[in-house]
Amino acid sequence: MANVLITGANRGIGLSLAQQYVAAGHHVIACVRNPAAAEALQIDNVTVEQMEMGDPASIVAAAKRIGAQPIDIIINNAGATGGGAQSLDDFDIDAWHDALNVNTIGPLIVAREFKNNLAASGNGKLMTVTSQLAASTWPMGGMYIYGSTKAGVSRAFVSLSIDWKDEPITIGLMHPGWVQTDMGGPHAEITADESASGIISVIDGMTKADSGNFYKWNGEQHPF
Repeated sequence: MANVLITGANRGIGLSLAQQYVAAGHHVIACVRNPAAAEALQIDNVTVEQMEMGDPASIVAAAKRIGAQPIDIIINNAGATGGGAQSLDDFDIDAWHDALNVNTIGPLIVAREFKNNLAASGNGKLMTVTSQLAASTWPMGGMYIYGSTKAGVSRAFVSLSIDWKDEPITIGLMHPGWVQTDMGGPHAEITADESASGIISVIDGMTKADSGNFYKWNGEQHPF
């Protein structure tokens, strides 16, 4: 049985990931902003922890509560869109700062605070959900806040894969697809369950030689 920590686990892809890992016999540490509102996670083999990705102190506090137990897989899933209006002439600077904290800085603090837990597993895997909008190869304009903050976390974790090349930790980046969630909308291409299943399959297949790779949910590598 693996220990799996998932951020943003109370809905969408995060909830589907938690449910599928539990169904496969694993233990999930489900990190959410408001545990009292996480009714769907009140199931066997799930431990709910409070964690606000935009608040470094909240991440540090969660790491202290969780302690030194080995963690086999961490999925940085929580994210923020940065608001609706994201053209050059109409964006919210405060929303950009908030999205930077959640999408870029928070996942790095998770990596820092749980590094020893991942190393203790002997074969830790750290997957960060980013977006194809983060890739310089993706031909789409707009979405300045979301795209730039996801590009930032993607580049940061490529750097981390190099800095941790001698650690027993494999780092991956994931485009989860266009998913039918609150963010993706009801007309998106795939369901949260389909995305989660693909992400789990990619994580299962990753080896240390794959560290730093950027994947699509279907297992293909995404040009970066």
